[in-house]
Amino acid sequence: MEITDIRIRKIDGTGKMKAIVSVTFDDMFVIHDMKIIEGASGLFIAMPSRKTPSGEYKDIAHPINSDTREMIQQIILREYESLPDEEMNPVLEDY
Repeated sequence: MEITDIRIRKIDGTGKMKAIVSVTFDDMFVIHDMKIIEGASGLFIAMPSRKTPSGEYKDIAHPINSDTREMIQQIILREYESLPDEEMNPVLEDY
């Protein structure tokens, strides 16, 4: 599995969410609405999630193991950190 495209839209403001990300795998499968969040230990990736009726958030797409999560996170954060502060990339539109 290879990441073939990353679209990052930086978020203006002072909140913890820094960007919204869409990632394409093998030019065939895309995951929208990943988030780059600034936590106590630095930046991390939050997978797309949905709020349940009980108020809990559940991931709707996520890596099966920690190695894959780490690989995806490293690639996305490296791309995010290489963007100029003023650069905004459009996020792919939902179909």
